[in-house]
Amino acid sequence: MSVASTLAEPAPPDLWRMLRPTAPALGLGLAAWALLFHTEIARAMETWDTSTAYSHCWFVLPIALYLAWDRRHAAVGVAARPLLWPALLAIPGTLAWLAAERVGIMEGRQLVAIGFVQLLFLAVLGWRLAWAFSAPLLYLFFLVPFGAFLTFDLQRFTAAFTDVGLNVLGIPYLMDQFTIEIPEGVFYIAEACAGLRFLIASIAFGVLYACLIYRSPWRRAAFMLASCVVPVVANGFRALGIVTLGHVLGSAQAAAADHVIYGWVFFSVVILLLILAGLPFREDGAAPPAPRSAAQPRPATSALWLAAALVAVVAAIGPAVAAAIDNRDSPATAVTLPSFVPGPGCTAAGGAAPGVQRFACGDATLTAAITVFSPRANPGVLIAARRQAGAEDLAENVITGQLAVAHGPPPVWQLVETEKPDRVAATALWIDGDPGLGGLAGRLRQARNSILGGSLAPVLMAVSIDGGDASMDGRRREQARAAIHTFLDAQGELNELVVRLARAAAR
Repeated sequence: MSVASTLAEPAPPDLWRMLRPTAPALGLGLAAWALLFHTEIARAMETWDTSTAYSHCWFVLPIALYLAWDRRHAAVGVAARPLLWPALLAIPGTLAWLAAERVGIMEGRQLVAIGFVQLLFLAVLGWRLAWAFSAPLLYLFFLVPFGAFLTFDLQRFTAAFTDVGLNVLGIPYLMDQFTIEIPEGVFYIAEACAGLRFLIASIAFGVLYACLIYRSPWRRAAFMLASCVVPVVANGFRALGIVTLGHVLGSAQAAAADHVIYGWVFFSVVILLLILAGLPFREDGAAPPAPRSAAQPRPATSALWLAAALVAVVAAIGPAVAAAIDNRDSPATAVTLPSFVPGPGCTAAGGAAPGVQRFACGDATLTAAITVFSPRANPGVLIAARRQAGAEDLAENVITGQLAVAHGPPPVWQLVETEKPDRVAATALWIDGDPGLGGLAGRLRQARNSILGGSLAPVLMAVSIDGGDASMDGRRREQARAAIHTFLDAQGELNELVVRLARAAAR
């Protein structure tokens, strides 16, 4: 059956009559879910609004509703059979949510939250009815802005693909990780050029297309796999094409000027080719399954409410435990924050807030901020503060690296450069007095401290230069990096000073 004929057919008359008894339990269950996980919902919607990689998520819920309507024939004659055992599956889900919350992994919290939605529908509708609507229910996982961890690997693949392609084409070049230099100029494979936004959108489209066009699980799986592989390879060709175009035009800047726009046009062509490649194998002309007999007993109202309540209660355990742990937190002991040395070429400037100092370094204003947290601080708060210092959540494009300083056992300074807003920032986070505890190790250490307490308070230091209203070109960014590096080198034994500060704040 084609999509057009599906739209033209009337809905089976008894479907709503069969589902109506479950609506109150599902409605209140979803309301309780939204209340429990309002932070996850708000953060997801904020990401949809600010990140072009996940702007398609606004369409996921309408698409899921359409998929549910398209699957209505499979549900005719299947009565709801409430189940209680899905509440047992919610127990490991609660533990997973609590672990993700303690280590500050918002995507993990959001994935588990969507998992609770699956369990709620399974508990209220029963196995057979939930299976009939499994496609729209599972499609809800695309509401989670997930996959950013793939960016670095996608950058590496794109760089390696371009490396091989330039060798094959015989174009002279030099490559240093993600920087490609040809006689006509320099290209950089930034995070925005890694192809993540194309990959995520392609997977979401591929799943929708496979659910609508195919009936065979093997054909669906094959098309979904193609939707994962093709955009990654296509992005490699896109990057190679931009560098090649710069060589042909004699200007790297001219070739890369509108590469984002070219990228979306290229992506649209790739999706069109995927559609055309999948059409010869379509199975949507098959007749829908014959409706089952509607003479099935209506579920007891008490069973519906009990099934929904059990899932909601178990799901609430994680947020309740997290709130109890955070309520034990107390502010860090008041300490005197250090005064920074301006460094060569910089002079102190006024107008700074507590814990923040500003310096005039040539034409730029350098801001140095130091923040001391409670020893029991939630790791998510530390990570969010560090990302905010680098404007990572607001920027359209983010480039990260490391910056070494001259004195002592150096902190691991993370260098972050963003576009729109334009900023160059260096941040370091001391956990248990160690600035080298980055990534998951640092999150786990602070998660333990948030529960058991610690002898040293976490300390975040950020040094940044903003572009202001004007965009920062390559020369201004180079000057900003040099000014930040010079400023940090001038601070002397900064690591020892921060450790003493962290120990005093924990008393």
